[in-house]
Amino acid sequence: MKRKRQIPHTYVIVFFIIVFSAAATWFVPGGEFERESIELKDGTIREVIVKDSFHYTENEPQTWGIFSAFFKGFVDKADIIVFVLMIGGAFWIMNDSKAIDVGIFTFLKKTKKIEHLKLFKILGINNVIITLIMLMFSVFGAVFGMSEETIAFIIIFVPLAISMGYDSIVGVGMCFVAAGLGFAGALLNPFTIGIAQGLSGIPLFTGIEYRFFCWIIINILGIAIILRYANKIKNNPERSPVYEDDNINWRKKDHINPDQMKYYTPTSAWVTYIILSVVLIIVSIFHFKTTLAIGNSATTIPVIPILTGIFILSGPLVLKKSVHFFILNLLLFTILFLIIGVMGYSWYVMEIATLFFAMGLASGIAGNKSPNKITNLFIEGAKDIASAALIVGLAGGIIIVLQEGRIIDTILYSVSQSMTEMGKVGSVGVMYVIQTFINILIPSGSAKAALTMPIMAPFSDLINISRQATVMAFQFGDGFTNMITPTSGVLIGVLGVAKIPYEKWVKWITPFMIILIILGFLLLIPTVLMDLNGF
Repeated sequence: MKRKRQIPHTYVIVFFIIVFSAAATWFVPGGEFERESIELKDGTIREVIVKDSFHYTENEPQTWGIFSAFFKGFVDKADIIVFVLMIGGAFWIMNDSKAIDVGIFTFLKKTKKIEHLKLFKILGINNVIITLIMLMFSVFGAVFGMSEETIAFIIIFVPLAISMGYDSIVGVGMCFVAAGLGFAGALLNPFTIGIAQGLSGIPLFTGIEYRFFCWIIINILGIAIILRYANKIKNNPERSPVYEDDNINWRKKDHINPDQMKYYTPTSAWVTYIILSVVLIIVSIFHFKTTLAIGNSATTIPVIPILTGIFILSGPLVLKKSVHFFILNLLLFTILFLIIGVMGYSWYVMEIATLFFAMGLASGIAGNKSPNKITNLFIEGAKDIASAALIVGLAGGIIIVLQEGRIIDTILYSVSQSMTEMGKVGSVGVMYVIQTFINILIPSGSAKAALTMPIMAPFSDLINISRQATVMAFQFGDGFTNMITPTSGVLIGVLGVAKIPYEKWVKWITPFMIILIILGFLLLIPTVLMDLNGF
């Protein structure tokens, strides 16, 4: 009997990429650019490459580094690893209350009441739900560069997708893929567009009209592909590449029967509500007005006092129904404060993890759980998500090996030389390919902008291509492959939380990526052949 070929474990795949990267350090010449610090128009200090400063150096062939890369990757990606562990622990506390299950069943029950309407019958109520959720996350990705934050939402949308008759891939598609589409078609993303335009000497967020057109096209295509796949799985769930994984990890979970659910509100929930109300009032006094930055514009409004007032008014209404709805209310306001923190106070993973950790503790206290019970639940959640944290550290080792081998700058320099003696379309296409390739090695958009734009922008002047077109090539090259590269700690974290094996994800998303990459190139052609505003 012929043995079935076994698919390598995700850890095995990433480790072999580390081995391949280490092997490359023996054959690729070492090299480096000189760097200098400059001040951008917004006052930010950024380290950039000095033009024409590349020089070859001795490379550093990696041997023992293959094994130490895991440790160093853990250190380098420590913020995302701790973020994943804290999110996992916090949501495990919340999940123990069955509040998310109650929320999903309530949501699906309400959608049943409107699906008979003619418009929703034609469009399909589930199609409308998926589209609206994806558009929301795409806007987040396009406006303030939502990326790491999506890890926290996987625990919500994967169970929702399963409950709607889909699979975990659809759940990941609703938030992570949608944010990735927005990130690639960014309108006002300060981490990619803002930095790239600042380093290129272009007025910040100019050319937004064409980028908005690109964002629409990218989302139409991306959402259509997700909807097509979702409907295929709805009709035949066994066609899902993660059908067996979902059965083990999600469908066989201890979910509640909504008809047997006991609704109650303990005194501890009211105490939690009062304490949180007092805390929010104090925060409102110290942060009465918040400046929300959207792209290059900003609006100052008393958003925290407004949300505090809404929380105080809504608390008794949900508490009268059940503690489950109060915990869901906590989740809603956690998300709202997350958005305010990111847009108004430049929050990153530490602040976001802290916010969700506080939410988890508040959920446990509201559910009348003892300190020991809350602690044990947090440990169980961190343990359940530990494999995701481990793979983030392992993937970070790829970058460590390439950096310590001193070949990243050599690779960048070599591919940049390939643009000589090409036409405008060919040149912008090569820039796009270069940015796409480099994104596999360096998934950080801001780091890649600082690395490549000081070279690409002056080069575009020499070949008579708009610097704005160069920024667009960077934007697309930076955005799409974030959804497939194993060096992305965010992607690996998302897949770990969703419990989707990396090899199955790659098999599913590769055709999607090919379509998006081709679309990106087609959208770049007008930037060099047409007279566009801002170009």
